[in-house]
Amino acid sequence: MASNLLKKIAPKHFIIHDVTESSVARFKAEHPDVSVEYAATPRELAERSAVVVTMLPASAHVRHVYLGKDGIAEGIKSGAVLIDSSTIDPGTSQAVAAALSPKGAVVVDAPVSGGTLGAQAGTLTFMVGAKDEATFGSVRPYLDAMGKNIVFCGKNGNGQVAKICNNMMLGISMVAASETMNLGVRLGMDPKLLASIINTSSGRCWSTDTYNPCPGVMPNVPASRDYEGGFGVSLMAKDMGLAVAAANEVKSTVVLGGVAHQIYNQVASTPGFERKDFSSVFKWLNDNTKRF
Repeated sequence: MASNLLKKIAPKHFIIHDVTESSVARFKAEHPDVSVEYAATPRELAERSAVVVTMLPASAHVRHVYLGKDGIAEGIKSGAVLIDSSTIDPGTSQAVAAALSPKGAVVVDAPVSGGTLGAQAGTLTFMVGAKDEATFGSVRPYLDAMGKNIVFCGKNGNGQVAKICNNMMLGISMVAASETMNLGVRLGMDPKLLASIINTSSGRCWSTDTYNPCPGVMPNVPASRDYEGGFGVSLMAKDMGLAVAAANEVKSTVVLGGVAHQIYNQVASTPGFERKDFSSVFKWLNDNTKRF
């Protein structure tokens, strides 16, 4: 995402901050012909920037980076654009917007869908929550540099609503795809043939035709490299938890979402699976069958 922003916007100053020093060093090494500067804290980043884009693991990190000590709130300038692409609960996005909008900042929540491949290719979908359509329009050029489908979802926090609903569906469908592929293989079906049939039939979904969880069915997906890289199972467990918590707040029934959440919690806590891609639920189901 940062690489596409740097390449397509071509700002005079490009400043980065990350708690992992190796990530900063790698990004600088990947762009040797461009002056990439470093900020020691989020506050310094805000003091030196007109546009800030953040992506953080969870709600607590967003609150700390934006509202905590040496956070963005302490260094923000009036008129600054703040785009948070973390996947968090809608309430935190709304709280950040409520705290920083009075300081003259333009604040939007803009979580993404499309995975690491979409981030690299600049084809992400951005789901944007903003004060109004005019605010959405003012930040869109920056999102266009990183994505392909930029969607205004309504008020602040609505970008997160769209994202957690999408990820709940994704999490459920990956469990279904994994159970289905496991069943077919155990019944003697060739996995590539089974996948090809599903993908031209009513069972087709993203988890079968783009990100199949069965090893050897598709190249260039985590399943074909021992589930390394991709979208971590712990992150999927977190996102499913956000969906279930939101459902509890509004008393919306999410039976399959709740079951899938528990499955991902179990996978993420199983030794050897902690850092695997979420499609490793296929392997986990297979291993459990062998074990029990």
